[in-house]
Amino acid sequence: MLHIVIADSEIEPVPEKIAGHPAVLGYARRRGKKPTEVLLDGTYHHSALKELEEGERRGRPDIVHFCLINALESILNREGMLRVYVHTRNDEVIYVKPETRIPRNYNRFVGLMESLFRNKVVPPDLALLRLVHKTLDELIAEINPDAVFVMHEEGERHKPGDFGRELTRYTKPLVIIGGFPHGDFRSKMKGKRVSLYKEPLMAWTVLNEVIVSYENALLL
Repeated sequence: MLHIVIADSEIEPVPEKIAGHPAVLGYARRRGKKPTEVLLDGTYHHSALKELEEGERRGRPDIVHFCLINALESILNREGMLRVYVHTRNDEVIYVKPETRIPRNYNRFVGLMESLFRNKVVPPDLALLRLVHKTLDELIAEINPDAVFVMHEEGERHKPGDFGRELTRYTKPLVIIGGFPHGDFRSKMKGKRVSLYKEPLMAWTVLNEVIVSYENALLL
């Protein structure tokens, strides 16, 4: 069973500090919601992000969207051999049931995430997505993996196929992938740093390479 954490993900509701910014107010008004009930999104709130600490990397829910669609639609997940989690910059963890079907439409995904941040569970009867306050270290301890790998551009270079075979040596390997657009992890964690390419890759590309390499080594 492969476990993947999309860590330090830049997905969060609009912080109180910029709730009164014109860009946020106008967007929330068009959506018919309170400013703090909408997701922070760099596409719409670019000018407001300048007022936030680390604003240049925040407001990227699209990264989580792409990663979840790819992970949950994978052969590995369909075979019941994948668990994926989202850890946010604010130390929240989204637990994702394998049978969850993430909306392909980005606007519908945003609405789903806004509901999750507000209600902590969606849908209420099935709890396909559940949000709890938890640090990355606490999540790792809960998963209790027998090996931890951190995908990092400065990590030890592996060919994807070789890395997939290495993962199969373990019963419960955990792979941590950054859910942010650039920079480094904010959280500190122990684990072997691994790089799959000579240049930085987008989070969803890394996730795809990891999953497919593990599938090829384990299933095919």
